[in-house]
Amino acid sequence: MNWVKSRLLFPLYFLIGTGQAASAQTLTLKEAVNTALQNYDIIQAKTNFVKASQATVQQNVLDYLPNLSVSAQNDYGTVNGQTGPAYGFGGLGVASSGPTLNKQNWNAAFGGLYVANINWDFFSFGRIRGRVQVAKAILNRDEKDLEQEKFQHKVRVSAAYLNLLAAQRLRISQERNLQRAITFKNTAVVRAMNGLNAGVDSSLAKAEVSSAKIALTKARDLEQEQANRLGILMGISAVDMKLDTSSITHIPSQFGPDSSALAAHPILNYYRQRIQVSNEQIKIYKKSVFPTFSFFGVMQGRGSGFGSSYALDQTAFTRSYTDGINPVRGNYLLGIGVAWNLTTIARSRPAVRAQEFISQGLQDEYEQVDKQLTAQLNLADAKIVNAINNYNEAPVQMKAASDAYLQKNTLYKNGLTTIVDLTQALYLLNRAETDRDIAYTNVWQALLLKAAALGDFTLFINEF
Repeated sequence: MNWVKSRLLFPLYFLIGTGQAASAQTLTLKEAVNTALQNYDIIQAKTNFVKASQATVQQNVLDYLPNLSVSAQNDYGTVNGQTGPAYGFGGLGVASSGPTLNKQNWNAAFGGLYVANINWDFFSFGRIRGRVQVAKAILNRDEKDLEQEKFQHKVRVSAAYLNLLAAQRLRISQERNLQRAITFKNTAVVRAMNGLNAGVDSSLAKAEVSSAKIALTKARDLEQEQANRLGILMGISAVDMKLDTSSITHIPSQFGPDSSALAAHPILNYYRQRIQVSNEQIKIYKKSVFPTFSFFGVMQGRGSGFGSSYALDQTAFTRSYTDGINPVRGNYLLGIGVAWNLTTIARSRPAVRAQEFISQGLQDEYEQVDKQLTAQLNLADAKIVNAINNYNEAPVQMKAASDAYLQKNTLYKNGLTTIVDLTQALYLLNRAETDRDIAYTNVWQALLLKAAALGDFTLFINEF
């Protein structure tokens, strides 16, 4: 059965999945694909990545808004001042201010400070717009990644579905082969008991039955393996599935265009968008050398429990909270500023070169994937031709093997041929049934391979 298994497992793309319980019921290919798209965790994860990118775009668009800060504080403390230098090392600065007196005192009152500040980088040579474009490019990349993941998963599920169909047909063929072997054994035993054939014939017939049972067990094992693989891709756990066999009782009505145009392939779209993200990053790095022009404004209000004559009269203060926090003085400030970090001119050049190399690397990856898909498309066209040829030959082989088996079986029953000839005819019939089952499925596998290469899943699924 190893050669059967190797011919059955048609290589396409990748595998992965999760699990729920499922009962054996008729499952169509479209239902299998839809269930897989809903349950597959990688698709759910990439859907969330797209939502995160959408939120990031909104965040970067809001960077156009100015920074507006408001603050308020109420304090209680003394206001002793002293002439001399001071530095708020490590951010440890104190805003106590008052007259410079000849001695320390502990007069304390309440005070309040209220500030509103606005800061707006109104012109930065397109850096904010560039960040928005990068965020949009990342969103497009994640959307293309989700599309190509869905496309590949459809292909994976369809391939697993066809493999399971073929495994089930092989199991049915092995069941028929076992029934023939049992009938053959019964005939041999009866003829040996009546002295019409040598006793060794019955031993050979029993060995053939055992061989048929082993082949059937292997076929069932392969069917369970393929059912489990399909279940994993669908996000369920099952080793017993009833599939829709009517879908492959005919060959596809059409096999798609011969053109090798792959421009709209979901995988190539994803790789192109990766390049676009890198190119947008290059633009950002190039704009980082320019200065930023900012508008700023401050409105300040201040209250104090110390009176204006406190420098001369240290009793001119109040410990009333409401009097201390009441703003009695106000100031405002408006201005325009420019900030230009000149060292970014030198630092940006290596960053730009590095990102350009990344873009070139991504372009190389794109070219490689494009070549692989083109080669796969050529291979798919060749496999379609071969599969059709085998499909046309399978009935001829089946008819000849059936006739040969019927002839040898009749001759053996009448003592006109040996058990070796009958065993050979039984083997040829079993192989013809296996080749027929695989030939039917391989036509659909070849069409699926072409749909995968073209990036057009409808070419395949519309046949069901």
